[in-house]
Amino acid sequence: MPTGLTLRKRIGLELFRHVRKNRVKLHELRVLFWECTLRCNAACRHCGSDCRVSATQPDMPAEDFLNLIDGLTPFVNPNKVLVIFTGGEALLRPDIEQCGHELYRRGYPWGIVSNGLLLDQRLDAMLAAGLRAATVSLDGFAEAHNWLRGRPDSFRMAVRAIERLVRSTGVVWDVVTCAHQRNIDDLPRFRRFLADKGVKNWRIFTVFPAGRALHVPELQPDDRQFTQLMDFIRDCRREGFHVSYGCEGFLGNYESEVRDHFYQCNAGINTASVLADGAISGCPSIRANFHQGNIYNDRFIDVWEQRFQPFRDRSWTRKGSCADCRMFRYCEGNGMHLYNDRGELQVCHYKRIRG
Repeated sequence: MPTGLTLRKRIGLELFRHVRKNRVKLHELRVLFWECTLRCNAACRHCGSDCRVSATQPDMPAEDFLNLIDGLTPFVNPNKVLVIFTGGEALLRPDIEQCGHELYRRGYPWGIVSNGLLLDQRLDAMLAAGLRAATVSLDGFAEAHNWLRGRPDSFRMAVRAIERLVRSTGVVWDVVTCAHQRNIDDLPRFRRFLADKGVKNWRIFTVFPAGRALHVPELQPDDRQFTQLMDFIRDCRREGFHVSYGCEGFLGNYESEVRDHFYQCNAGINTASVLADGAISGCPSIRANFHQGNIYNDRFIDVWEQRFQPFRDRSWTRKGSCADCRMFRYCEGNGMHLYNDRGELQVCHYKRIRG
């Protein structure tokens, strides 16, 4: 695909840029992640991409998070704020259903991100507690998935969870897949497998070399494979199968062709997270220190309204390779989770496509 933007693409990006500026100005909270535990029952080779926090961190007491919710409620429309439980593996907490029910009782829709190992046996209880959204990880066929997740039963259990979701009603769900060198050539066949299982929404992401992933070269598609992946996603969408690439970065002429929208990093704009230690940040994928406060010291709504400047004014990212880039007006330095503690960009997806 040509590296220069087509006129039609540039017009679309300019229009979206104005929409984006208005969203930043309003910064209406729409998604709140709760990293409710750092415990996990898998040993993923790519854990969090930049995971450095020990799972000896105790789980946050449910009452602490619900107190935050009660303090937030007067300032938002609860029906329009989706609370998502994440981890670690959120289902290692025995009180997910109780926490979910308390959110439902307060008017908040809630969802969960899971590796699927325990979802099958907990799904009915979660649905009864008001579960509205779910994401299950399935990273290719058994060999590739089990290699990535570090458990020989992981593929079987995740597929069982997906089969249960297919038979369920009242919940919006998708499958998320990490594309890496061990599974990238199998993705066309894997797409047919998912379609045969009844999967309607599929999301694909890639990881960058940090944290555990730094030591596993096989996790990194090369530039040719990355472009091949974009072509695959675009072609699937043109054929009517709903697959999208994650929110990692700006993709040049692939914009609006591999996602439902133009590139945007919503961290700190309409998405926030409360981490296991109480830290308030943009989204749980951001492992560098962009924390804006802590629920044990600050009122969440005050932090949301008065801080998050690094997320909402991205002029500080115009440095290094971004300084003279003509695409900066559209990407604003890529996703916040691609930066390290020194504020340095680790990966540029646009450059990967250009080769």
